[in-house]
Amino acid sequence: MNASVPFRRMIGERAPRKEDARLLTGRGQYTDDVRMPGLLHCVFVRSPAARGRIVSLNLDAARALPGVQAIYTHEDLSVVPVQFMTYFFTPIASPISLLANGRVACVGDPVAMVIAESRAIAEDAAGLVELEIAEEDPVVTITDAQTGALVHPGTESNCTQEMGAAEIPEAVQAILDKAAHVVTQRIDHQRIAQSPMEARGCVASFDGAEELLIHISCQSPHFVARYVSTVLGVPQEAIRVIAKDVGGAFGLKNMPWREEMAVIVAAKLFKRPLKWIEDRFESLTASSHAREQEITLTAGFDAEGRLLAAHGDCSINNGAWPMGEDCNIAVHMFMWPAYKMPAYSFHTRGWYTNTMGLGGYRGPWALESLIRETLLDKAARQIGIDPIEIRRRNLVTAADQPMTTGFDLTVTDITPYECLEKLLANIDVPAFRKEQAEARKQGRYLGLGITTYIEPTAVAGIMTPLTGETAQIRIEPTGKVSAVLTTHSQGHGTATTMAQVIADRLGVAYEDVTVFEGDSSAGSYSPGAGGSRQGVIGGGASWRAAELLADKVKRIAAHLYNASAETIKIENGMIHIEGAPEMSRSLREVAEIAHGEPFRLPEGMETGLEAQYRYQPPPMTFTSAAHACFVEVDADTGFVKINRWISSEDCGTIINPGIVEGQIAGGLAQAIGQVLLEEMPYDGRGNPLAATFKDYLMPAYTDIPDFEYLHANTPSATIGGMRGVGEGGAIIGPPTLANAISDALAPFGELELALPLSPSRLLAAIEGAEKRETAA
Repeated sequence: MNASVPFRRMIGERAPRKEDARLLTGRGQYTDDVRMPGLLHCVFVRSPAARGRIVSLNLDAARALPGVQAIYTHEDLSVVPVQFMTYFFTPIASPISLLANGRVACVGDPVAMVIAESRAIAEDAAGLVELEIAEEDPVVTITDAQTGALVHPGTESNCTQEMGAAEIPEAVQAILDKAAHVVTQRIDHQRIAQSPMEARGCVASFDGAEELLIHISCQSPHFVARYVSTVLGVPQEAIRVIAKDVGGAFGLKNMPWREEMAVIVAAKLFKRPLKWIEDRFESLTASSHAREQEITLTAGFDAEGRLLAAHGDCSINNGAWPMGEDCNIAVHMFMWPAYKMPAYSFHTRGWYTNTMGLGGYRGPWALESLIRETLLDKAARQIGIDPIEIRRRNLVTAADQPMTTGFDLTVTDITPYECLEKLLANIDVPAFRKEQAEARKQGRYLGLGITTYIEPTAVAGIMTPLTGETAQIRIEPTGKVSAVLTTHSQGHGTATTMAQVIADRLGVAYEDVTVFEGDSSAGSYSPGAGGSRQGVIGGGASWRAAELLADKVKRIAAHLYNASAETIKIENGMIHIEGAPEMSRSLREVAEIAHGEPFRLPEGMETGLEAQYRYQPPPMTFTSAAHACFVEVDADTGFVKINRWISSEDCGTIINPGIVEGQIAGGLAQAIGQVLLEEMPYDGRGNPLAATFKDYLMPAYTDIPDFEYLHANTPSATIGGMRGVGEGGAIIGPPTLANAISDALAPFGELELALPLSPSRLLAAIEGAEKRETAA
């Protein structure tokens, strides 16, 4: 224990991150840092064509290159059966294989795998592979998919999934027909590339017949072990997955995909450790993409601006090899729970195209906030009321709860209305409107975007892989505390937050707690990172396990010192007995007895000083928030300057405000990239047009403002009262910024929301309005 550090309760403290000293001094352990005796390197030969039949594949010259150990094709790897599954352990519907099986369906389709003594030799050999493809006209866009050739010959349609009604139901249409105001909003959301700092990577080694060791950049070693076991049909006990540090994941690294599984299978066949590290070109063009969606939302309002009914129509470009065919029903499910919406109908579809497949991405249902919140601002302008007032009239308040939505979601403790009011108390909207009016007289265009939303977090128990989390905590004979957790950090700081919870509930110094995670051989199964769940579920598991362990310490101390357990408390690693300060003892003394002197323990008590708890939380825990963004749009250049951004988030009990704010800021940075910069366009032949960071514009630090944070702290029904926060910034950020830009450019008419809102697009909108005014 650390007696020199004053004891303090840790939940809610801005504790310094335990991870930072190691990571900031270059001592992180990422997948590419793994070295093994006999390790060989893999490079993939990829299709340069979006669609066609493989006519020939000549490997002779590549195989002759010194240092090349093997080159595998589909026929070689197919001797090991692999049944790809989705994240939810349902079969992938497309005819996906490790390497292309006679046909290619997108640029970047892996066709062959080169194994060589070095990465450089493997790359040189890949360049010598002669690949001939009989190209066919590709299906690139959602519109193409509806009428074009089948992306996967033999399937019935390019439509991967369809839900809802193509026609607006009569009951909803009747309400819309009678509404005082009907507003329609359409958004074309561009495709984006997932761009973690650490690209994908995998090192696989088979030891013996079936003992498989995998080092992989992933979101949960336990989930990967379960996934590999399932798709290969081998016992999970034979698989150990290690992922120490991970440089970002965002949903992309939920599960091993074609390349990682190909490396694992090849290692089994070649009987040598193999490493594949994705380069940035592959990461941009051949890793699963995200977001490409089109949506139209129509809503009817009464004369006072109250919602009456709405209908949403959404289409998703799944690409050729999605990590799970999807029509994004979640967009519709979470469209209106924060608002009083009497009637909602929807139609949603997913489509195969000859582009790279879609994967999970931070807030995959985020389109609901973007279309809803931009529609509300548009409606406010059309109706002639303030965009804040239209929200006040329609948001669900505490008095409206509990409330069950049309999707059978019950909300009992959401606080979007309260978050909005807290936000408004910290900004001066009338003063801004006055400044905005004065600025417009000077040819300057200021804008304000205000949005609200709720986010489903910590989903558990209602989908196959999303279970609870487990915490195993032990007080060592030294008095130090070790915790084995099923959480996994992608930069989340889970070693810090979980240590804070344990220190607080156990009564020991934060510095005396060490958290271990990232190894499937330790701890029980859990899905780890994903869905804003770790602080809620991992935190709840740590909370209760620490309390169970504290109870055991108190029972032992009571027995040893002939006291009542109720009179004992633990602080800073010291055991104190109420009214008898002279009997205070160190936790270490009790730990030594518990581990080594069983005859001194209460009768029947097991030896050791440890506790385990698996926390199964409520099926869904909602987070609420309101955001405000102030911008200025330069009408001569189309550039957007973000002058101020303030968030009002209700994350329930906050374990560490600094880490919560980091999560919000990270999501907002991604949101700013989505709205202003990032785009993975394809040309008509299915070629990705952004292959480097010179073409794919990631936001730089100069694009990101200093954010301001307001914390509302309404405890949830979970152990500890935490709520998730990981995806919120990426969900609410886009509509907040888009609304601010639309507000700034309101004098030029309604802004067409085709993302990204690049300078050229904004200038075109401004110039188009000026031409219309001149013509009139």
